[in-house]
Amino acid sequence: MQHPRKTPKLLYARDDGNFFDHPHLETMGRSGNDIVRLQPSDFILLPDGSDIYLLKGHSPIGFNKRTGRPEVLRNHTAISAFIAPAHTQTYLAASQQKKDAGILPLYAYSAVGFLDGKMWATALRIDPDIRQDCDQFDQRIVEKNVAALRKKFPANRLIEHVAHCATAYYCPAARNFYQFRWEAPLPSSPACNSRCIGCISWQPPTSGMISPQNRINFVPTPDEIAELALFHIAHAPNPVVSFGQGCEGEPLHVWETLLESIKLIRAKTSNGIINLNTNGSKSDAIEKLIAVGLDSIRISMNSAQEALYNIYYRPTNYSFADLAESCRITRKAGKWVSLNYFVFPGVTDTIAEAEALCSFIDTNRPNMIQWRNFNIDPDLYGRLAKDFSKTTTGIVNMINMLKQRYPNMYHGYFNPGKEIQERLMGK
Repeated sequence: MQHPRKTPKLLYARDDGNFFDHPHLETMGRSGNDIVRLQPSDFILLPDGSDIYLLKGHSPIGFNKRTGRPEVLRNHTAISAFIAPAHTQTYLAASQQKKDAGILPLYAYSAVGFLDGKMWATALRIDPDIRQDCDQFDQRIVEKNVAALRKKFPANRLIEHVAHCATAYYCPAARNFYQFRWEAPLPSSPACNSRCIGCISWQPPTSGMISPQNRINFVPTPDEIAELALFHIAHAPNPVVSFGQGCEGEPLHVWETLLESIKLIRAKTSNGIINLNTNGSKSDAIEKLIAVGLDSIRISMNSAQEALYNIYYRPTNYSFADLAESCRITRKAGKWVSLNYFVFPGVTDTIAEAEALCSFIDTNRPNMIQWRNFNIDPDLYGRLAKDFSKTTTGIVNMINMLKQRYPNMYHGYFNPGKEIQERLMGK
């Protein structure tokens, strides 16, 4: 990966939204609730497909080499990068929240700077898979195939729902379905038994946040699900179809529907991977789904520490122990388990979190960690996790430690296809 020749300059915005690089202040980063000085090795070129966001109500903080101290630009607005998929953030944008600031929208806010005519961000590429690289999408093809499948499946509400995701939200998974490749979404559940503070598909009016997308408002029939899945498996190379999307609740809420849909899929084909993205709350349901043809699961967590998990997920009628049991049951059946691990620098990379995660891995033997960026206001989560943000090792160091300790574990960002799963499980 290419790094800058020196620490990039701080970026800041004026009230009109135009942004500039500061003549002498360096970009700083945030780790938990701490503002830290960055080195050139902490930066890579801003990945294509990343977005630049203004942090309304937040002043930028840069490092002043002349004084040897951080400096707050109180009359300007902080800037961050929303890093493109397949990349994991290593530091958050450094800013100071103003008194009248509202809660930031549900995105991940990584540090970004400017040097030599280029933008640089604090991240690393964790997955070589190109399935969501921005240069892989052609919206003309997407919209052409949306029209074609509407004609082919005029009564299928799920295909219509995914069409809306592909054309209104530009969802990468939905767009890939309509380009007949890689992983296709199978959203299915309007309800959820977690009450995640940063849920991206449903927020109560009192939260002060707006979900960036609408949750599916119906339960598709097994036939509707199977119709979409079978079409994708028949047309996509190395196909994956996945329950549990950003536009739904917890798919295990409708596990009986999933069960019947998997039966229909597996009655027609043994090809492809049928995957379940889940909170892992119902291990007995997962066991039944595996029995009829489910190939893999991905369990989401913000932390391997039960207390911090509960603060964010606020589980209803399940406990952290259920996640572990779902993992164990799936691995015992010889199936693939990924951890969908939300990365928040300064919390994820603490020594206590590393110890808890290693304990979870040692006991439950997941095959993979997906290092996903945590979409949440850093100040909000910083307050929630303040008692858990202690001594840190750094995100890069934590990833490297886990790679050394667990050499057979896969590290990435996406749900892998059959060839990767079978190779790493020795099938």
